[in-house]
Amino acid sequence: MSSDFFSLPFNSKAIITNKEHNKCAIKESIAHFIHLLTTSYFGECTFDETFGCSIWDVDFDNLSSVNKIKSVIIDSLYDSIKNHEQRLSNVSIEVSIKQEEISVVNKNNMVKKKVSLRVKGKVKKTNEDFLYNEYFYIGPLSYF
Repeated sequence: MSSDFFSLPFNSKAIITNKEHNKCAIKESIAHFIHLLTTSYFGECTFDETFGCSIWDVDFDNLSSVNKIKSVIIDSLYDSIKNHEQRLSNVSIEVSIKQEEISVVNKNNMVKKKVSLRVKGKVKKTNEDFLYNEYFYIGPLSYF
């Protein structure tokens, strides 16, 4: 598989100075892009206010049910992937949310909501199966 896509983190200095930038394969590029979608809030990207995901809208939501939060995340991420990631087809998204105790060095343990994402689809160019897994904690958003 060729490595025709820029990898993250993006090195704008290499591009500007006409130097070689690190490359990656299409699946890795799609995974990086989905990560950008999930960690961006709507309006953060000034040239396209539809870029992002509503995870930020539910970040401190302690009043809504877990099912409501899951539904908001799934719908928002599905719409964002459909609108911005044209290299995937047959996209499906699974979200699970559970409370988890996190140990922090030199501090008391914290209880946060762990959001686990699973995005499945087909890479249009190669017809290969695509699978992306990520988890992060909300209230406030963080990932390790």
